[in-house]
Amino acid sequence: MQIKETTNQGLKRGYTLTIPAKDIDARIAAELKKIAPTVRMPGFRPGKVPANLLRKMHGEQLHAQAVQEAIRESVDSLMRDKALRPAMQPRIALRDDYAEGKDAELTVDLEVLPEVKAPSIDGIAIERLTVPVADAEVDQALGRIAGQNKSYTDAKKGKKAENGDQLIIDFVGRTDGVEFAGGKAEDAALVLGSGMFIPGFEDQLTGVKAGDAKTITVTFPADYQAKDLAGKDAEFDVTVKAVKIEGESKVDEDFAKSMGFEGLGKLRELVRGQLEQEMGGLTRTQMKRALLDQLAAGHDFAVPGQMVEAEFEQIWAQLEQEADRSDDPAASRKEIEAEKEDYRRIAVRRVRLGLLLSEIGQANNIQVTGQEMGMLVQQAAQQYRAEDRERFVEFIQNEPMAAAQLRAPLYEDKVVDFLFDKAAITDREVTREELEAAIEADEDTEAKPAKKAPAKKTAAAKKPAAAKAEKPATPAKPAKTAAPAKAEKAAAKPAKAPAKPAKAAAPAAKAAKAKGAKPA
Repeated sequence: MQIKETTNQGLKRGYTLTIPAKDIDARIAAELKKIAPTVRMPGFRPGKVPANLLRKMHGEQLHAQAVQEAIRESVDSLMRDKALRPAMQPRIALRDDYAEGKDAELTVDLEVLPEVKAPSIDGIAIERLTVPVADAEVDQALGRIAGQNKSYTDAKKGKKAENGDQLIIDFVGRTDGVEFAGGKAEDAALVLGSGMFIPGFEDQLTGVKAGDAKTITVTFPADYQAKDLAGKDAEFDVTVKAVKIEGESKVDEDFAKSMGFEGLGKLRELVRGQLEQEMGGLTRTQMKRALLDQLAAGHDFAVPGQMVEAEFEQIWAQLEQEADRSDDPAASRKEIEAEKEDYRRIAVRRVRLGLLLSEIGQANNIQVTGQEMGMLVQQAAQQYRAEDRERFVEFIQNEPMAAAQLRAPLYEDKVVDFLFDKAAITDREVTREELEAAIEADEDTEAKPAKKAPAKKTAAAKKPAAAKAEKPATPAKPAKTAAPAKAEKAAAKPAKAPAKPAKAAAPAAKAAKAKGAKPA
C-alpha cells in the first residue's frame, strides 16, 4: 500500500491510499481456495470445480468483499502507522473510476484529537451548597400526595354533578351510527373538569344525577391520535350510575396504610428520603458546574470542528424542540436564532471540557468495569420490547461506537467523582431557592448567551436547556473516535470524547431501531 499525505493543517489530516490490484486479486484467490472444497456443481466431483468457473460464479461478490476488507485494513494500518487519533469517523472515498483489475485509490480525510496535557488536579476548591429538608417541606409533599390520591364517597341522592365531582358511567360511542373501537366502557370513573375526555364531553355531563341517561354529541380534535376518528362528529350514549363527591384528604395513619405503608412514620421517612435525594441532585449539579468552570478557565486549545458541529447540532435540535412547544413558536425560534453563535461557543466549551475530563480519566486509570457495562446494557435494553432486547444487546456488543456512547455518561461521572475526592470542599447551608439561583448564576460567561435588554421571553427562551444545563461533551473510553453527545436537561454534561473508529456514530437506541428492534 502506498500512502501520500495531502493535508496537514491544524487538526485536519488528509491522505491518498493506493492498494495494488495484485493485493486485491490475492485476497480473491485466497477466498476461492477456501470455498472450493464446499462448492457442488453438476459434472464435477465435490471440491474439484475449476477455479475459473468458481471465479465466474462468485467473482463479483468476492471482489466486492476483497475491496471492502482491503480498505478497512488499509485505513486501520494508516491510523496505526501514523499514530492518528481521529476525533470522529474518517471520511473515506474510493475513486469513482475504480474497476476490477485496477489499483484501488482512496482518499481518507479526518480531524485528529488535539494533544491535551492532563490538567493539574491540585488546588481545586469547591463550595458545596446544601439544603436541609425541613419538616414543613415533608408536610407539603405529603399534602400533594394526598391531593393526587383523592377519595370519593357517594353523594346525597338527587345531587346534580358539578366540577370536581366524580361520575361512574357506562357509555357507547358511535360515528355515522356505527360503534367504533375503544368507544365503549362500563363503570368508567370520570372527574368533571379533569379534562380526561375529549373537549365538550365533560361539559355536557354537568348537572346530571345518578340514574340519568344522556346522549352527548362531540367532535374529535383534528389532531386526535386515532386518525380514523380525527375531526369526526360522534354521539355517546351515557348512563350515569353514580355521582360521588371528593372526600377529605387527610394525611394520617389510615391514609399511609391505604398507600401500602405500615404507618405514617414510614411514609414520612420515604418522602423525606426522596426530598433529600432531590436536593442532593441539585447540589451535585452546582458542584459539577463549579468544577467544570475551574477546568474551563485554565485551558484554551483548538478542538475538532466535526466534534463541535455534532455537539452544536444536539444543542440546536433541543432548542428547536423547546421553541416548537412554546406559546409562540415563531417568536421563540427568532430569539434563539439571534443567539446562534453563542450556542456554538457553548458547543466548543463542551467539547473542550469533554477532552479534558477524558485526559484526566486516562491519566488516573479511571475505567468502567465489565460488570458496570453489563448493567448499563441491560438497563438500556429494558426500553425495548422483550423480543427485541437480545438483538439490542447483540448490537451493543458488535458496535464499538454504540457501546462507547452508552458507556460515556458513567465514565464521566466516575471522573467527576474522582475530582470531587481530590478537591477541597467546604459546606454552606442555603435554601432551595438560593441553590437554584446559584446553579443559574454560576454559568461561565463563555457558555452563557450574550445579555440582552430585559424582555418578556417565550417559554422556550426563558431557560434554554442548552444554556441552563451547560453540559460539556461527555468523555468516552480512551480511544480513537468520538460519538456526538446526547442532550440532557438540568445537569452539566461534557461532550463525548474518543471512542473507536467504526462505521457510524449513531446513538445506540437509534441504531438498534434501524436493525429492527422497537421500543416497548
